[in-house]
Amino acid sequence: MAKETWISDALSGALTEQEVTLKGWVKRTRSSGKICFVTIRDSTGSIQCVAKAGNLEDEQLDALKSAIIESSIILSGTVKEDQRSGGYELAVSGVEVIGPVNPDSPFPITESAMEAADGGETEFLLDNRHLYLRTSRMTTMLKIRSSVFGAIHSYFRNLDFTEYQAPCFVAGAVEGGSTLFEVPYFGRKAYLTQSWQLYAEAAMPALERLYTIAPSFRAEKSRTRRHLTEFWHAEMEIAWGGNEDVMAHGEALVRHICKTLLEERSEELESLGRDLDLIRRYADNPFPRIRYDEAIERLQALGVDIEWGQDLDYSKEKILTQDFEVPHFLTHYPRIAKPFYHRPDPEDSKYVLCHDLLAPEGYGEIIGGGERTWSEEEILERIDEEGTPREPYEFYIDVRRYGGVPHGGFGLGVDRVVSWLAGAEHIREVIPFPRDSRRVTP
Repeated sequence: MAKETWISDALSGALTEQEVTLKGWVKRTRSSGKICFVTIRDSTGSIQCVAKAGNLEDEQLDALKSAIIESSIILSGTVKEDQRSGGYELAVSGVEVIGPVNPDSPFPITESAMEAADGGETEFLLDNRHLYLRTSRMTTMLKIRSSVFGAIHSYFRNLDFTEYQAPCFVAGAVEGGSTLFEVPYFGRKAYLTQSWQLYAEAAMPALERLYTIAPSFRAEKSRTRRHLTEFWHAEMEIAWGGNEDVMAHGEALVRHICKTLLEERSEELESLGRDLDLIRRYADNPFPRIRYDEAIERLQALGVDIEWGQDLDYSKEKILTQDFEVPHFLTHYPRIAKPFYHRPDPEDSKYVLCHDLLAPEGYGEIIGGGERTWSEEEILERIDEEGTPREPYEFYIDVRRYGGVPHGGFGLGVDRVVSWLAGAEHIREVIPFPRDSRRVTP
């Protein structure tokens, strides 16, 4: 009986001259007289399969010839070594077409559509995202994405962090209210969460080291290459830690992600044209730190119109990072530029103990974090100076009233990290079904 196996196993050379059964989808097909060449794919790769009259019943050969692109199929045969077809091919001895495609409505994601996209995404490909997912480029992106998620989990779990979930419906903002999605909630207003942070801080005295990977939502109308309205957030919180401790975790996590991709997805990265030496550089070298004041001086020296106290938007980050060879931490933002939960620097209260991690190659911020305002006195002062109502944050203030301790955390944009390390032109390329200000389908 033929051994059922993956295409990658058939391509490995270990099954040469053995009878196997492969299950997959038609990627390419051509036939001439009494011979049919079909390339089939599964999630592990693709292989050319050769069917000849005499090795198959006429009915089976006809069925194979009629199986057009994306028909699902089961083929049995012998694995043969053949350098002309990429190393190995399948000499077909059995055919079963499982899910045929109607020739009157063929698979719409053609080579010409892919060429028009030129490695990016046209509106046509976005409209047909449910089918575009099957292409080798999207399959590669999703495999890289999976390894990034796995690396995040392994980093935190290896350090005995506890995975912890927070609600998606919230009553107050973590960041600016203008980027909140407001939703009706049984006669009241609620919002989709921008971050788990406030609820993580509530659990911090219980768990001390906790993390999550969860969706977050921001009502930003921007359609830049870096923004989504629904994105995946990896966040962490630690008790008894300050800004330096949080940065140490952020750096170690990003370097761990890079090392994981080199171990698990080197072939996929190279297939996207990614330079593995760049990824190694990020994995092996420490991330420098620069203060906000130094960054402003650098930008002004380059002729950028920016004043002290302004936040750095992406256009400023792109200029600042153009000469970076590895990610850099940008620390000590002005107090006036950051929300109430960032702790003022005890050495100079004009600044807060916070940081952003800026990725090179024009990708900008991938982590934002810092030390939290952890005493009741300081949190009330910060909330009041912003004019923020206390009521939605009473539970958050309570954390400080009952045994508050120094603590901190960060949020990492998982989609941005995947986009950066995969060298994607747009963040939409690395998420299965992207959501932005103009797209909520399919």
